[in-house]
Amino acid sequence: MYVPLPIDEITLGEPLPVNVWDARGQLLLRKGAIIRDEHHREWLRMHAPMIRREDHEVWRFHYTAALDRALRSNQPLQAIAGVARPMAFEPPAAIDEDQRPLTEALADLHAALTLLLHQGEQLQDWSGRFVRVDQRLQALVRQHGADDVLFVLVQMLLNPELGYSASHALTCAVVAELTAHHTLRWPEATLQSLRRAALSMNVGMARLHDDLARQEGPLHGEQRRAVLAHPERGEGLLRRLGVSDPLWLALVRDHHEVSGGGGYPRGVADPSREAQLLRLADVYVARLSPRVHRPGLPPPRAARDVALDASGVPTPLGTALVKTVGLYVPGSYVELASGELGVVARRGRRANTPLVFALIGRDGLPRGEPPLRDTEQPAWAVRGSVAPQQVKVRVNPDRLLARL
Repeated sequence: MYVPLPIDEITLGEPLPVNVWDARGQLLLRKGAIIRDEHHREWLRMHAPMIRREDHEVWRFHYTAALDRALRSNQPLQAIAGVARPMAFEPPAAIDEDQRPLTEALADLHAALTLLLHQGEQLQDWSGRFVRVDQRLQALVRQHGADDVLFVLVQMLLNPELGYSASHALTCAVVAELTAHHTLRWPEATLQSLRRAALSMNVGMARLHDDLARQEGPLHGEQRRAVLAHPERGEGLLRRLGVSDPLWLALVRDHHEVSGGGGYPRGVADPSREAQLLRLADVYVARLSPRVHRPGLPPPRAARDVALDASGVPTPLGTALVKTVGLYVPGSYVELASGELGVVARRGRRANTPLVFALIGRDGLPRGEPPLRDTEQPAWAVRGSVAPQQVKVRVNPDRLLARL
């Protein structure tokens, strides 16, 4: 049963906490998508947007609970009138988290992390909520495997309807921890600090981070100053929010420092190995991600950018990252020697031999049930990366991954 979406009460630029459908039951916006501006709101209004009655009831409960808290705390009438419909809330307790589709679970994490990065000191129990996001991400990696999680996260990176900062942070956290754990064998305490730093490293500029992904022109002066200041601003904000882990804080402060100097904000010549790895994960994911003003780079090019130093010499940490994620990260698109176009499903035994679902045949027609190709076989070898817009097929990650 569906009811109308309260579209005039939606906060622009914030991830939606529910799926939105039209009157015929067609999905208009997936949970975690954003309504960008008033023009986007009006476009959506023309399609008579609906949400599930159960979602509406839970959403309304959280809204009235927020109003009730404001009344009971004797806030001024102006403050009470300004209480907005919450754009994130916990799912009903009856839902079995382990049985939810991976795409839905990661959409929830995306929405929760976006709220934390955007609202910061305005939220109660920020650190507790942040730790729950981190723990849930770990649980999803354990339950579904890193390849499946990367598949969905890379698909989210390629979706312009989703807030970029949270997609970037979640992907960086998985890439950095996977490299540190499986290839570098760093201890668990270091992994936790690294992962949490990856999730929060852009808290000092999260809204700007989202805006820049949608901006057509280059940074202007004020934006550039904000970017250069965000590591130290983020460190200070995390301290005020109750973070006391010294490695976590140092990584947020130093994740743009470059070995040999030339980074920012302090120009440190010898940043820690952990900070260097976090910077490489940050650069790698940023290179993959499309912007309004430029497409994302092909994964092999992004891998080369992090594997080599400024003089073109491979670095140990860069090599470790590429060895871990491969040349073709799950969720990205490739062309095969057969002429088929497909999406990478799994990393392979070697960096250039992933498992691939062939989405489009050599005749240019979509395949109804995409076959799985082992690119170690010469007939299915990867010929190269292709841009997402070349693959005019909508990918259903849950359906594809269920076949593996």
